[in-house]
Amino acid sequence: MEYQNIEIKIDSKGKVFLEVSGVSGKKCLELTKELEKSLGEIESREFKLEFDDEDKSEDNILTTNI
Repeated sequence: MEYQNIEIKIDSKGKVFLEVSGVSGKKCLELTKELEKSLGEIESREFKLEFDDEDKSEDNILTTNI
């Protein structure tokens, strides 16, 4: 069984950071869609190079600043 992880960090100013691992390609966007909606407006996104490769099983990290 493969694990999908969403790490949520909140800095001292209340800024929220989401980091996804355990998925490949654009699946990370589906995984965080509802969470991002409930947290508010997305300020920025950063993707690993593997984001564009749907077939790789390597971790794809999505960092979202909200």
